[in-house]
Amino acid sequence: MRNLALRTSRPDGRRRGPGAVLQGVFVALAATAASAQPLELVPVVSRTVSRTIDLPGEIQPFLAVSLSARVAGYVERVLVDRGSVVRRGQLLVELSAPEMAAALAQAESRAQAAEADRVQAQAQLEAATSTAERTKQAAQTPGAVAGNELIRVEKEVEAARALVAAREQASRAAASEVNAQRDLQSYLKIAAPFDGVVTDRLVHPGALVGPSVGGPLLVVQQIARLRVVVSVPEQAVGAIAQGAAVAFTVPAYGGRSFSGTIARVAHALDPKTRAMAVELDAANADGSLAPGMYPTIKWPVQRGQPSLLVPRTAVVTTAERTFVVRDRDGRADWVDVRKGAVDGDLVEVIGDLEAGDRVVRRATDEIRAGATLSR
Repeated sequence: MRNLALRTSRPDGRRRGPGAVLQGVFVALAATAASAQPLELVPVVSRTVSRTIDLPGEIQPFLAVSLSARVAGYVERVLVDRGSVVRRGQLLVELSAPEMAAALAQAESRAQAAEADRVQAQAQLEAATSTAERTKQAAQTPGAVAGNELIRVEKEVEAARALVAAREQASRAAASEVNAQRDLQSYLKIAAPFDGVVTDRLVHPGALVGPSVGGPLLVVQQIARLRVVVSVPEQAVGAIAQGAAVAFTVPAYGGRSFSGTIARVAHALDPKTRAMAVELDAANADGSLAPGMYPTIKWPVQRGQPSLLVPRTAVVTTAERTFVVRDRDGRADWVDVRKGAVDGDLVEVIGDLEAGDRVVRRATDEIRAGATLSR
């Protein structure tokens, strides 16, 4: 350290006071220490930065259906209620419609009559065929059978065959009507279309329901597996990878993290929000999650090109600019930068820098541009 010579008198010949002398000593010592303090230089690092951003989402059931009555009738029984766990094919609601039973009985009666007519026509055909065969045999004896008699019996056989065909068609039509009536009656029993949970009950016994009467009877949702729908901003769609696992949290379980798999991607941006809809499939075997929850998705963001990183203490921010102090041939060079993602003690910087450039680890705006860097 160089010796300091302190002046104890002013230019006008008057002597300084003790306080002024001490203040001069402190200023000189501080200047000396600043000029002698070494500056640590570190290289600019280049590597790929991956980070996550928080995106809002919505949890939806994997399957959901509102069950309605396909035929008009009165509610006879409701076998489930809100919160009931159901299996596919399980009976949920029974309806009653006495007029349908009467219509089925009439259809069955007509089918029986049509079948009887068919059997009778078949018997007539067999008789006409037998008569025609005997007439043909008799006609082999000259003069035994008149010529027009043979023609008449052949025409009777043709007429009997046509009658059998008509009666068979009528019988099939009557049987189809019976099946249709039975199908309509099967609609009086409403079953679960898939495994799930009854999330809403909207009807009670005695209510009149039907295609044009009332509304849905029950709402069934599949919640053992859920859809997590998230709108991904345009700048983050590059990280979408089919089958990738993505973590998310929900307010109901603040300290617990859940996971979903990217299953469906819209492949188109919403022109209003400039975001792309993505669906995650999330298992929910324990029933912790519920449709309607609003999760926070930890969406991964990864740049396609490596980023430049410097220590966070190397970036100086003032009212006018944000910069780092680069070593250029032993002198300070202020380089304007923009901050990016934070990776531990390092921060991404965007500016006129290259990998391997050396910057001051702990920079301040007191290191003036062009000043000599002591290393």
